Amino acid sequence: MKSLIDEWNYVLGSKYLRLVFMGPLIAALFFGLMFSKNQITESPIIVIDEDHSSYSRQLISDLNASPSMKVTNVYASRIHPETLLANEQAVAVIMLPKELEVRQQQGLSSNIAILLDNTMPSGLTNLRTAVQEIIQTDNMTLSMTRLIQKGMDAETAKGLVTPMSLQQRMLFNPTTSYVGFMVLGFVNIVVLMITTNAAGSIAPRLRQKGQLFAMGNSPLHLWIRSIPYAVLTSISLLLSYGLLKQVGAMRFEASPYIFIIPLGLYALALSLMGLLIGYTAKDVSKVGLRTSIVVYPSFLATGIQLSPLAFPEPFQMSAWALPMNSLNRLIRGMAFRSGDLTSYTKELGALVIILGGVSLMIGLLALKEAKQAYTSQELT
Repeated sequence: MKSLIDEWNYVLGSKYLRLVFMGPLIAALFFGLMFSKNQITESPIIVIDEDHSSYSRQLISDLNASPSMKVTNVYASRIHPETLLANEQAVAVIMLPKELEVRQQQGLSSNIAILLDNTMPSGLTNLRTAVQEIIQTDNMTLSMTRLIQKGMDAETAKGLVTPMSLQQRMLFNPTTSYVGFMVLGFVNIVVLMITTNAAGSIAPRLRQKGQLFAMGNSPLHLWIRSIPYAVLTSISLLLSYGLLKQVGAMRFEASPYIFIIPLGLYALALSLMGLLIGYTAKDVSKVGLRTSIVVYPSFLATGIQLSPLAFPEPFQMSAWALPMNSLNRLIRGMAFRSGDLTSYTKELGALVIILGGVSLMIGLLALKEAKQAYTSQELT
């Protein structure tokens, strides 16, 4: 208990208290506002209409009505696509050929070209699918109209033209908002760096002051000092998620009083991992460099910007050794998909195993150092 009180007193007077709240909250506010309108629901496109017919105008109107694109300009004649896309005012050019309406009335096929600027692939989100759906719907309508005109009933005509149709729904993040994965990842990484750096400084700081074993040789006195960091990290993350929900419209369906359970478990595992990483550092200034062995893999392999499924299976398995892997999976499951806590025993179990393994290694290091210190005292 004395160790816990002593560490709380240190934390309350240190920079960590300000950093652990200000850092993620500033990141959540800045990136949340920055990416709050990132859902590219209306990618700007340009149409070259060489047909100048009522049918081509209706087709342009259908394209503009799509939530995935917005027609910014319509040109009557061909212009080189490099010229149209040069200033990044559009991400695609759609070309409607001459005699489009005439060929449509004659039942002849026509080729409609779409030229996509793939230098920024994120700007093409859902664009190709939306154009295909519009063309497919138009083709189906034209075919059904001709069949009905020849005396076939509407249901039979639909069965001949489209015997099978696909209904698509985007679940949990229908607008592909960056707030739910990229911005959230930035916030989690900021907290990870602050917490591991602060918790990693515990042992070097106490060693420099000659207080590492001042309250006994038991590793428990050292382990318990990670609790203040875990508590403050949990509160800070929960506040940051709440801010992202308000500022960036991030989906968060889990009840805070339930989600605080896995969040606290993660924060404790993270604090202890920081304590382990920095335990053998000669001084506090060396701890920051060591935390990179957790920060970089956590950023790359835990699903912040790239799905873990994109990695080979051995990499996916090794990511379970990182506390943030379980946290991101719990967020995607409980907060985004509204899953129950009992459905994520695998993630909770991984955090418990990390807690146990890290605690064991800290205990062994502490006992070894205490034994060496006791031996050196006997020799002197």
